[in-house]
Amino acid sequence: MHSRFIGIFDSGVGGLAVYRAARELLPHSAFVYVADSGFAPYGDREPRYIANRVIEITDALVKSGAQALVIACNTATVTTVSELRAKHALPIIGIEPAIKPATALSTRGKIVVLTTQRTAESDAVARLCQRYGSNSHIVLQACPGLADYVEAGEVDSIEVNEMLKQYLAPAIAIAADVIVLGCTHFTFLTAQIQRLVGPDVTIIEPSIAVAQQLARQLVLTSPDLSHEACATETFYTTALASNTVSTVMSKLLERPIDVLTANHLGLECR
Repeated sequence: MHSRFIGIFDSGVGGLAVYRAARELLPHSAFVYVADSGFAPYGDREPRYIANRVIEITDALVKSGAQALVIACNTATVTTVSELRAKHALPIIGIEPAIKPATALSTRGKIVVLTTQRTAESDAVARLCQRYGSNSHIVLQACPGLADYVEAGEVDSIEVNEMLKQYLAPAIAIAADVIVLGCTHFTFLTAQIQRLVGPDVTIIEPSIAVAQQLARQLVLTSPDLSHEACATETFYTTALASNTVSTVMSKLLERPIDVLTANHLGLECR
């Protein structure tokens, strides 16, 4: 069983983008990553279903020794982060579509946010658009099915390229100069997106910003978590086919990754 660590979780493998950034910034920390692959996707689920999953995973990580948590999922953050922070005293870092920095970077005031249906419909994102987007044209483009391809490790297939063309059509139509990746899975499609929209369009992916916020919180609350003696990484999935998840994670991180079933953390797997 683990002792003290940083917990990171997502509906699946998309949060590995955040994990990778955190690992680079905090190379001597202990990390535990949970992919809720057995219950994914979150993007088209009802908010209460998502909240129940997130609370169950969070409780398991805290019970196992997590000293800080990162919700590496936009959908989980916009539906549940307030509830989690009310329940747990440890630092909880979430991730939301980077609408504020997008409005600051855009010179044309034309922004497209690629996201899931649930995130696009959330009150949290509506508030972000209202607060920061009064002088911008912001299009919230839901991308159903796209995260599923990444979850299966298909990031460069013809099917993914065709789906991206469909979902990027609004960005091209309005001549958007900034695209926000509002789902961590989409980070692994950045090169394909850039190729389709052209080099003059800025793509915002917030994994580094989330990792930096985590590092700032650790300085204040648990500076010892960055000690060299703690440097470990453990990966779990709620999918029974952990070997399949291991193959996908290894492809996305470009190195061998061993994945355990999350019943070791007391979580249901299927």
